[in-house]
Amino acid sequence: MNKYELAVVLSSAISDEERAAALEKVQDFISRDGGTVLDVDDWGKKKLAYEIQKMSEGFYYFIRFESEPSVPAQVEENIRLMEQVLRFLCISREE
Repeated sequence: MNKYELAVVLSSAISDEERAAALEKVQDFISRDGGTVLDVDDWGKKKLAYEIQKMSEGFYYFIRFESEPSVPAQVEENIRLMEQVLRFLCISREE
């Protein structure tokens, strides 16, 4: 099992319930594909470096997980279809 970190920026225009549901959905994508979520860091609402979809703020989350090497690509494919997600990035962690 390899370790990964997924950074997700959610829209600031959605409600707290929608944001929680979107975060839960991302975690479900990881576990459904065979990964294990280790930790979720909530950085809260931060100013974006540049406007994305006419928004200047977003909610930042960092999800650390373990999985097989094929899982991050499947997770990214599913996240790409979510309207609430402004940006995401999955990287391999060396520990």
